[in-house]
Amino acid sequence: MDYPRYDPQSPVTPLSADELEALDALLQALPSDAAMSLDGLDGYLTALIVGPPDTLTGLPTADWLPLVWGGDGEGGHEEAAPFASKRQRKTTVVQLLRHLRHLSELLHHAPRDWQPVFSVAEKGGEEWIDARDWCTGFLQAVDLAPQAWGQTWERPELAPLLQLGGGLEGSPMPPAVDLDDPVVCDRLSRAVPDAVLGLIAPHDD
Repeated sequence: MDYPRYDPQSPVTPLSADELEALDALLQALPSDAAMSLDGLDGYLTALIVGPPDTLTGLPTADWLPLVWGGDGEGGHEEAAPFASKRQRKTTVVQLLRHLRHLSELLHHAPRDWQPVFSVAEKGGEEWIDARDWCTGFLQAVDLAPQAWGQTWERPELAPLLQLGGGLEGSPMPPAVDLDDPVVCDRLSRAVPDAVLGLIAPHDD
């Protein structure tokens, strides 16, 4: 199936809060166990931006975009699956490319304004952050071209991302931690944004 290529020079049109909420609901409703959550999608697209440039510019859109919804149907160009219609598929693709463009703008030109989409739970007046889905999505993007990341995963500041995301095949796994403990999960999750920004810092103007 043909998909439009990502254009890094396209206008920046961030998704509104309502659009993000609708996209989240759509992904959750798709009849595919492999469809990403909104958290996972955000992590996945972030990795495409901060990772080796060949990943995003070198891969055809069809090689990475359908992974968001768990893959395309097998019936050829006329199949809408797993979407309810071709219109729904087209709208979703446009929204994903818009979000990708917005992430790129933030990460490269306004990193202090960037806020990853993490799950947040409130309990006893406190907020507990859970970045597990986000980190899993990030590592799914890494798996598209793991060799291109070179020795990146030897950096100790990236250990929380690996721990929360389940690790990478062929890369050393940091010590196991109890991610069901909200205190541990929150601590590791809060370390992820700075670690990710560190991946692009050497390339910023």
